[in-house]
Amino acid sequence: MTDILLADDQALVRTGFRLILDAAPDLRVVGEAGDGAEAVTATRRLRPDLVLMDVRMPGVDGVEATRRIVAAGGATRVLMLTTFDLDEYVYAALRAGASGFLLKDALAADLLSAIRVVARGEAVVAPTVTRRLLERYVGTGPAAPAPETVPVTAREREVLVLIARGLTNGEIAARLYVTEGTVKTHVRRLLAKLGLRDRVHAVVYAYESGLVRAGVTDPEPDR
Repeated sequence: MTDILLADDQALVRTGFRLILDAAPDLRVVGEAGDGAEAVTATRRLRPDLVLMDVRMPGVDGVEATRRIVAAGGATRVLMLTTFDLDEYVYAALRAGASGFLLKDALAADLLSAIRVVARGEAVVAPTVTRRLLERYVGTGPAAPAPETVPVTAREREVLVLIARGLTNGEIAARLYVTEGTVKTHVRRLLAKLGLRDRVHAVVYAYESGLVRAGVTDPEPDR
């Protein structure tokens, strides 16, 4: 069972999400918060597996709340909610430690899928939306070290580029002519070597390090 905390300043929105989540046999809403400060306090008290966090809230917003939750070092993961796919707060939220973001008008099935993905330790990366977001807001903070300064293999570097391009593990496997299990191993090693929380932060890293930029051609696969 995945325990979820709902954080949104609109009670009707929280009610709508609760109705959707309570109908899923493997998900359980354990609490609600009307702003970021309440979300941080409730997370400390309830220790949910996941916080469904609105980006824009009065007082302490979703970005700062996420930063505090992640800094506390617990196992709780954060899935951000936003109204616009290029919300200026979303990139900051990813940098703060969120494990992905979802549009508020997403279909119920997509919401449930995203929650399950994040809850099992992965991340939600919407390929086209995330790419546009990163290309617009990358460079707002300190640059990440270039991959050449980190002991990653040539194959791991290829995988990192393709992750940043929004490809799934299956698509990467087909592109590089390897098994999906091999891709998962590369991803796991990449995250460990680069000290990244999950897949979405690998995307952030790839853009901030300059490994991926708008207009840069993907690596050619080795046959």
